[in-house]
Amino acid sequence: MVMADVVEIDNMKNYHLAYEKIDPNTSRYPYCIVWTPIPVLSWLFPFIGHMGICTSTGVIRDFAGPYFVSEDNMAFGRPTKYWMLDVSKVYASGSNAWDTAVHDASEEYKHRMHNLCCDNCHSHVAMALNLMHYDNSTSWNMVNLCLLALIHGKHVSCAGFLKTWLPFLILTSVVVSLALYVNLR
Repeated sequence: MVMADVVEIDNMKNYHLAYEKIDPNTSRYPYCIVWTPIPVLSWLFPFIGHMGICTSTGVIRDFAGPYFVSEDNMAFGRPTKYWMLDVSKVYASGSNAWDTAVHDASEEYKHRMHNLCCDNCHSHVAMALNLMHYDNSTSWNMVNLCLLALIHGKHVSCAGFLKTWLPFLILTSVVVSLALYVNLR
């Protein structure tokens, strides 16, 4: 067996072990980015929501407001979606490098004013990924995280799916119904 194969097998085992530790009942998502809808804003634009990043043990850290990074108490409720990342794609490799980057980003954001449009929870997650050089990149930002979380995120449950999409579907149905009603009159 070649050394590269051994490393790949170890990475697969670590990924599998972390995946097994995901527990929506206790809100534990090791090595994950988590997402939850923001009332009204996500009802209108279901791809926009509140984001956090989890430590290697699954503790959620999220930039919840001006000068405040919460721990295990997301600003808009429990996660409805999660996106599991591959710890082997961290530059320095391993849980220590991951946790250090999450910690350092959180400490930095404890000293920042929250701005919905340009320095927000997505920016906090992006800083953590940039600090750990995740996937050999330091170009993580709120826009690519929003898009990638939409594409790669998995709903934690059927209830998580409904919490994310039902308000949007109801509002869309009402708007379409009203438009049809007005046009038929």
